[in-house]
Amino acid sequence: MGDEIQRRHFDAEDFRRFRRNLDSETHLVSDLFERDELSGRGDMVGFELEAWIVNADGHPHPVNERLLEIVANPLVVPELAAFNVELNGSPSALQGNVFSRIHDELSATWDICRSGAAELGCRLATIGILPTIRPELLNSAHMSAMVRYQALNDRILALRDGAPLHINITTGDGLDMHHDDVMLEAAATSFQIHLQCKPERAVRDFNAAIIASAPMVALAANSPFLFGRSLWEETRIPLFEQAVSAGPRAPARVTFGTGYAKDSLAEIFAENQREHPILLPFVQPDEPPHKYAHVRFQNGTVWRWNRPLLGFDFDGVPHLRIEHRVVPAGPTIQDCVANAAAWLGMVRGLVDANEPAEHRIDFATASDNFYAAAKHGLDAELTWLDGEQVTAGALLQDELLPLAAGALERLDIPQPEVDRYVGTALKRVAANRTGARWQRAWVAKHGADWAALTRAYIDAQESGEPVHTWSL
Repeated sequence: MGDEIQRRHFDAEDFRRFRRNLDSETHLVSDLFERDELSGRGDMVGFELEAWIVNADGHPHPVNERLLEIVANPLVVPELAAFNVELNGSPSALQGNVFSRIHDELSATWDICRSGAAELGCRLATIGILPTIRPELLNSAHMSAMVRYQALNDRILALRDGAPLHINITTGDGLDMHHDDVMLEAAATSFQIHLQCKPERAVRDFNAAIIASAPMVALAANSPFLFGRSLWEETRIPLFEQAVSAGPRAPARVTFGTGYAKDSLAEIFAENQREHPILLPFVQPDEPPHKYAHVRFQNGTVWRWNRPLLGFDFDGVPHLRIEHRVVPAGPTIQDCVANAAAWLGMVRGLVDANEPAEHRIDFATASDNFYAAAKHGLDAELTWLDGEQVTAGALLQDELLPLAAGALERLDIPQPEVDRYVGTALKRVAANRTGARWQRAWVAKHGADWAALTRAYIDAQESGEPVHTWSL
């Protein structure tokens, strides 16, 4: 879905051709899994970080085209809204000083972007939902100038018979509103973590990623406010799920999923083919079937919180990776990398256990945990393995983050590396100071001045110090 397309409008023949290619390639994907022809390299990590462009007052500033021209870096690309950009990273092996390498690369790209923003009189912010974003800014006039975004908006509204999107979020102040296009999605920005899997571990990696999603969203929460309302600790979750809804009769495009993987992750690609209407029939006639272009494009229009992706190694061998989408952007680069270390370590620790974790917690419970953690953060009451009742904060501090640290050390990641990044996550939990908690505490002390909150947040962010150390 990251590819640009050349046309905004499609006819019945486009849908027929795309469907034919999608069905054929999905069979090829199943064969790829059955014949064990996926890359065996595995244990490679990557990331995508979405950022906001704001003016000196702290309000969104739709100048990403100008910023991208100044930066001129292939790792920095546009996002849906003209006041967002995305920073990408190079794949890195999950060994040695991997997190320092990620930190250094992301910091270097971030510094280039900040310098470019300064030339435009702007600042950058990494935060799940910008406190100053308003509904009237989320319209097609502020959409990035890419055809695929316009076509996506057209298609979602067509599937809804033109009915506006309905956002209904309970907990806290509550929010019940209608909006005329998918630009609401742009209010939610994230830090997406990628793990390339060894084929023999892929099913357990995927199921462990699902199970770890609840504690991860509690650990990383950074989106407590939307349109002046105090809502969930991680309001991105319900916002994104409802902002790309194709209507009550269609399956959810943004979803926790329908169950664990059983025999292979080919099951997920087959479900995407079978259950989800084609959004954009972007036919790519020059792509050979073994490039799986139509499968990958269809897969890019189903936004599972844990999403399997097909890609290719440097030598053209197809690989499988998991994209973990539950983590919001920010608060700092160090916090982002700490979140990556925590998730990767949790997944590896859960998979290393003798008994599969998915045998000890059913999918419905893992799903319930996820939404409870998104609502209540570290205070969420979770039902963990074998029915254990525990708060998200206690689970992270006493079990999961130590588990993550041990798993990373077994991968020969140096102790100081683990201490720095998993240690940052542990200190955040011990201080009860996530990005969401800091924002709530700032508002409790200073009042609901959203522009001042945004400026204070960016000031603290620019210190580079992790959020648990921030003052009010």
